[in-house]
Amino acid sequence: MKKLFTILCIGFITMSAMAQEKTIATIDPNAPVFEFEAEVIDYGKIEYKADGVRTFKFKNTGKSPLIISRIQSSCGCTTPKKPKHPIMPGETGEIDVKYATNRVGGFSKTITVYSNATEKMKRLRIKGIVGKNPALAKKKASK
Repeated sequence: MKKLFTILCIGFITMSAMAQEKTIATIDPNAPVFEFEAEVIDYGKIEYKADGVRTFKFKNTGKSPLIISRIQSSCGCTTPKKPKHPIMPGETGEIDVKYATNRVGGFSKTITVYSNATEKMKRLRIKGIVGKNPALAKKKASK
């Protein structure tokens, strides 16, 4: 029984050491790099059904073209739009985000950008407060 326990412990330690070796990531020095002007856009307090489009501006400070493969939002109320073409080194790009401002109240949404940059997955955030629906306010006041 002691031999079996010893063999199992040695096997576990060996597998743990091998797993740690594989998790060491090598960073490509020529890879593209995101440099955002801001990673959070605060809408502040905006009116009901106001223009919900905002833009995240960034620069590729890396040494190769930056290709955004997809952008995913945390909610169907947020629609991101990715650049159609690769962003060359030194060039700037934009990611437009539209929030559905027909939803009253506070919001905080995450936009996840997947690319070939050194940071493969980049999270951006929008937040703000949408004011009350004026039509509902008038109905309540007339009652």
